[in-house]
Amino acid sequence: MAYVAVKGGENAIEESIKRIKYERIKSGTSVSVNDIKCGMRMLIDQVMSEASLYSDDLAAIALKQSEGSVEEAVFLLRAYRSTLQRKYYTSEAEYGTMRIERRISAAFKDVPGGQILGTSFDYKHRLIDFTVETETKQDIKQFIKEFEESSEIIDGVQEYMKFPKATEYLKKEGLLKEYPQNDKAPRDITKDQLSFPTERSERLQVLARGMTQALNAFAYASLRGYGVVHPTVAELRVGSYPMYVQDSAMPENYEEQYYIGEIKVTEAESLIPVTVQKSDGSKELNFTLGYGIGLGQNETKAIAMSILDQTLESKDSGFPTSDEEFVLYHVDSVESSGFISHLKLPHYVTFQAKLNDIRNIKNGGK
Repeated sequence: MAYVAVKGGENAIEESIKRIKYERIKSGTSVSVNDIKCGMRMLIDQVMSEASLYSDDLAAIALKQSEGSVEEAVFLLRAYRSTLQRKYYTSEAEYGTMRIERRISAAFKDVPGGQILGTSFDYKHRLIDFTVETETKQDIKQFIKEFEESSEIIDGVQEYMKFPKATEYLKKEGLLKEYPQNDKAPRDITKDQLSFPTERSERLQVLARGMTQALNAFAYASLRGYGVVHPTVAELRVGSYPMYVQDSAMPENYEEQYYIGEIKVTEAESLIPVTVQKSDGSKELNFTLGYGIGLGQNETKAIAMSILDQTLESKDSGFPTSDEEFVLYHVDSVESSGFISHLKLPHYVTFQAKLNDIRNIKNGGK
């Protein structure tokens, strides 16, 4: 249950709302939505992922309105999303169709197709670059010109590549179990109330729109000994999936589809070693796979999600990170921040009741 502000004194509330706007613009200027969209790419991606709404324009507006508060921006975007009509469902996206801009593997040095470093902070020194403060439009234009002349970017568009997944090579060698295609329609958690035990499609949806920091914390707890052993990232890829919708006039004709655009996502597959008991009673070491995906470039979250996907699949009751009710009920940013924020609302009656009970006890029950 999400909490929202209750009504109070109308004049006081109106003045409080004016004060919010005053604090945002009291310097006499205001950051533009375009500046937020262009300069806060990673923040935009996080908000889109947690709001489960793919629109960098709306995410930038929400961030401006909320003065950079991620939890408030996600709340705004989720609320807006709830007003939209669900006219179509896109067809399933096949992983082989992703246009890759970044692809790395921690498991294989010479992964077929090669490592594509792409855009990442991983290879930079974590030192403040003070030239960012003084860069001019001319500096920016000059850098863009030099970069595009020396790279594979043509007219501002990068030529992405397509590769099969690294795990496919393990399956061909018989080192990773192959599962039959599951064509069961996923349950939509935005339309159906979450009930336990959950299906994997529900768990993945909750995790995909979960609070980034919460997923990181739970996955870190698992790595620290409260869940699975240390996983290895078989492949992490960032790229764009083409999206198609079927012709509503001919729903039975699967081939009749329309391209409506593409979405950028981060996808992670982690290999987790498990001990499997064979039919003859002997045990052998094997690998199982954890999966994570999120809107935009959101790499730590995707890896954390792949870890939690496996801990929840294992259902090991000895660890809190394997308890689906514990994890799924506590990673949602709107639910958790709303519940914490509701503590700021009036609790006069309940508190006075507790206070009277304590006074009675202190006075000997009189």
